[in-house]
Amino acid sequence: MYDANHLAFRLRVASIGRENATFLKNHQTGKTVTYGAFFENAERMASALVASGLKPGDRVAVQAPKTQAMLELYLGTVLAGGVFLPLNTAYTGAELAYFLGDANPRILVCTSAKQDELEEIASQTGVEAVFTLDANETGSLVQAQFEHPAGFKAVARNESDLAAILYTSGTTGRSKGAMLSHGALASNSETLKDYWRFTKDDVLIHALPIFHTHGLFVASNITLMAGSSLIFMASFDADDILSYMPVSSVLMGVPTFYVRLLGHDALAEVSKGMRLFVSGSAPLLAETHALWRKATGHAILERYGMTETNMNTSNPYEGERKAGTVGFPLPDVELIVTDPETGETLPRGDIGMIEVRGPNVFSGYWRMPEKTAEELRENGYFITGDLGKIDEDGYVHIVGRSKDLIITGGYNVYPKEIELLIDDLPGVNESSVIGVPHPDFGEGVVAVVVPEHGVALAAGDILDGVASDLARFKQPREVFIVDELPRNTMGKVQKNLLRERYADVFAETPKR
Repeated sequence: MYDANHLAFRLRVASIGRENATFLKNHQTGKTVTYGAFFENAERMASALVASGLKPGDRVAVQAPKTQAMLELYLGTVLAGGVFLPLNTAYTGAELAYFLGDANPRILVCTSAKQDELEEIASQTGVEAVFTLDANETGSLVQAQFEHPAGFKAVARNESDLAAILYTSGTTGRSKGAMLSHGALASNSETLKDYWRFTKDDVLIHALPIFHTHGLFVASNITLMAGSSLIFMASFDADDILSYMPVSSVLMGVPTFYVRLLGHDALAEVSKGMRLFVSGSAPLLAETHALWRKATGHAILERYGMTETNMNTSNPYEGERKAGTVGFPLPDVELIVTDPETGETLPRGDIGMIEVRGPNVFSGYWRMPEKTAEELRENGYFITGDLGKIDEDGYVHIVGRSKDLIITGGYNVYPKEIELLIDDLPGVNESSVIGVPHPDFGEGVVAVVVPEHGVALAAGDILDGVASDLARFKQPREVFIVDELPRNTMGKVQKNLLRERYADVFAETPKR
């Protein structure tokens, strides 16, 4: 039923003979789902997609709540030979119009509340079928799913065939679709499963979103490949996570999770039986690492990945997990640090551009061959845009980002997209958007705005002006109105000076 080169086959191998074992406990409903039922439901989903016109290579775009049915849709899309395209639930209609127009999906799945708005956009962008999926596991998609029997025969796929597209923002404001193959997703999950010692006895607390690499491809794929089980939570809730720790073994989270859990007195007691805490998607402060170790006796394992590459490095399972580093390259990943100007490999200790090569690396950017050629070398190395170094012990350090990327709460935000919107507001002359340290989110978005001469602008004018066009995580948390922006002799805005000027803003104001 499943071709050996198929991602679905490699996800299913561990569960063969364990059809009655628990795959998922749904926190929202309290119900458990076995491996057998999960794969049968995914097969029904595949049949429903094909009946709606899906052909191999077609995209299935999804902006829907985190549900068991969405996981079944992910696997069902892959079984049907389609390409899964998850979209952040915070994206506005204006943002979704771009993704639908660029990816040209055959099918769109959204919530009932957004159906009317998105059906209009879908009709304008060539989407042929729109289904609904809601947080309570209902909707027209679920209805269509159970009109079909299990037993769908997977469409044959090669390792190089696409399984998913994930959009990542660009410095020009235009988002790029990273094309991820069956082979890239499968190989990375298999590597991580072994590196982090996952077995069928593990229980993972899953509180991450599943429109993102971390929650979908790392957490879910590893669990399936190990034959372990998930406690599936719709979102992060510290009290609920603490209540599950005594019956769990692993937590995957972003730094914000760990900061907030540290504020609970019960943490030391309930975490005693846990095996592993993994952090990623944003830099983990060394202070958080130390406080967690003091409170729990566990050293958080920090790793480094990207939408385009899945995971590249990890601190060791055994051995020192060095705070402030992202560990070593994974066993099948090559990582070098190069001179950004010449591309020559630098010696250890020197800071330069991080480049990676391996079976985990994406196939290129959707319909952007020139951008692909700029960032994916002919020798297979991907130019990450991150600046870093490798220390004398071989640990990788990320020291900065060459493209002004802001990572807030685990989500990527590119300043140019926000600046274009702010600059278009009435009374605005120009703006500069930066990320500065934030105790909860890693980085907070700050907008520095210069008004037109003689115009009185307030921070609220800016915040109100962009609210309807930007997902909440992209919206500035602070706005400063200034007379002018600092520039160098070539007229370029010196964002480094702005970051220094406002570095302590979130240490001095209430968290928002």
